[in-house]
Amino acid sequence: MDGGLSWADQWDNHPDPPPPAATEDESKKGKDGSSKSKSGAKKMSFRWVKELCKKNLDRPKCVTNICVTENNTNKLLPMGSSDSSTERRSTSVKIEPFSEERDSVSETGCLSIIVLGASGDLAKKKTFPALFNLYQQGFLHPNEVHIFGYARTKISDDELRDRIRGHLFHGKGASSGQSEDASKFLLLVKYISGSYDCEEGFRLLDKAIYEHEVSTNSQEGSSRRLFYLALPPSVYPSACKMIRHFCMNKSDLGGWTRIVVEKPFGKDLDSAEALSAQIGELFDEEQIYRIDHYLGKELVQNLLVLRFANRFFLPLWNRDNIDNIQIVFREDFGTDGRGGYFDEYGIIRDIIQNHLLQVLCLVAMEKPVSLKPEHIRDEKVKVLQSVLPIADEEVVLGQYEGYKDDPTVPNDSNTPTFATVVLRIHNERWEGVPFILKAGKALNSRKAEIRIQFKEVPGDIFKCKKQGRNEFVIRLQPSEAMYMKLTVKQPGLDMSTVQSELDLSYKQRYQGVKIPEAYERLILDTIRGDQQHFVRRDELKEAWEIFTPLLHRIDNGKLKPLSYKPGSRGPVEADELLAKAGYMQTHGYIWVPPNL
Repeated sequence: MDGGLSWADQWDNHPDPPPPAATEDESKKGKDGSSKSKSGAKKMSFRWVKELCKKNLDRPKCVTNICVTENNTNKLLPMGSSDSSTERRSTSVKIEPFSEERDSVSETGCLSIIVLGASGDLAKKKTFPALFNLYQQGFLHPNEVHIFGYARTKISDDELRDRIRGHLFHGKGASSGQSEDASKFLLLVKYISGSYDCEEGFRLLDKAIYEHEVSTNSQEGSSRRLFYLALPPSVYPSACKMIRHFCMNKSDLGGWTRIVVEKPFGKDLDSAEALSAQIGELFDEEQIYRIDHYLGKELVQNLLVLRFANRFFLPLWNRDNIDNIQIVFREDFGTDGRGGYFDEYGIIRDIIQNHLLQVLCLVAMEKPVSLKPEHIRDEKVKVLQSVLPIADEEVVLGQYEGYKDDPTVPNDSNTPTFATVVLRIHNERWEGVPFILKAGKALNSRKAEIRIQFKEVPGDIFKCKKQGRNEFVIRLQPSEAMYMKLTVKQPGLDMSTVQSELDLSYKQRYQGVKIPEAYERLILDTIRGDQQHFVRRDELKEAWEIFTPLLHRIDNGKLKPLSYKPGSRGPVEADELLAKAGYMQTHGYIWVPPNL
């Protein structure tokens, strides 16, 4: 550049071209002042572009790409156009389009995060550690954010901070730098005690939030309030009512109020609809974030990319090539003192109806029109609407021996701690392909995975069918990985075959890259206003419609769980159901995560 000046300094000294003559189109302005005509981008002044590039402001929707080129003609050219009379230099300023087009208002006000149920286990073990991780990574700025804990327990700010501190590092020893970060983070946390149906407590909460907003000089109406309900669902209606009446933020200047609610969203279709109706009377759907932490897992978020960004999957992902699909959740421990709580819900309500069904939607859905949250959620709803009623003969329930020894569990409990359920999707892509959802406690291993088993190769000239079929396995946890099981030639002089794998293990491939926890990703999405990974009301309704009849038959004692030994694979009948559904188990092959 000339004279050693930066590009910004040169632009400051660059004369603006004369404004274009006014046209009839220019009188047709939107509320934000942007032109409604297609030529709006070309009518912007050169000075506006200078300020945009210097300040890196959000551009109006009419701007897609701008390339500013240094030349003697002072021309402003849309990106992708050409002009043979202009010699472009290597220095250019380029503004890329958003990956998602969203009508957004610049959010400049302070952020208040309010954790209701702050003294409970969920808040201490998940919510506050997730907020701390976001703070450490720079997503929560100390001069903009303040965190408020609210619960019935009467404790001080420091007592809450002490309760939280021990959970911030997931049991690992903290370095001096991390301890210093934790101390600074905890100074952002303030505690207010009150009931969830008490006006007085929420008025005190609102006063504390408002004092924080005033201290940051936020313009009224521009501040943001995020309420995280780490509470039992029975408390949601009263807490939401108090928030609506006493703690709302004005939203006329880019500010907002959003609420995050945790599962379970009801116990069946009727209770879920009643809960949705109560919350829906108080808040718009755009303000409600129903969190399912499985949608925040790295490998679950990778599903859409895998399916729709890789050409070789497109012709394979259908009933012509896939024989069956398993979505599995296994834990190697029991209820561990939570037997009374677990007995109210059981493994289907706790895991299958939400976590595994959400994964099924991403595996089975059609390609969305775009990555906009509503387009993705529309396709998920279509999948749920295509699921056929569950047949009793395609269900195996189990209860591990010793479950009823927990004094909080009734002696006559019929609650399953294990379930295998086969779902059938009635559409062109998946007709005839069983989706096997399996979840259990006190089993022989701990893992969550998606296992896609392909059909056998016709005309098996290598006589290798007994070795097993091709499988594409997506391991969600632990040891995140994706691997393709395939048949290859055994090294050596003989023409013999063996099963091996193409392996993408994340710890090996992405060394030094921290995989975010699901909760921190989803809380960040909430702050950004991205509902892609949250459950919409109609989606929730369709999910309950699938499982409510089965759950009522279990609750009424018409279906009984089979006993199985802790540390086993579960009831033998479950393996028999898998074989009946078409799954062929591979013998003699075990995937071993590669060592670093």
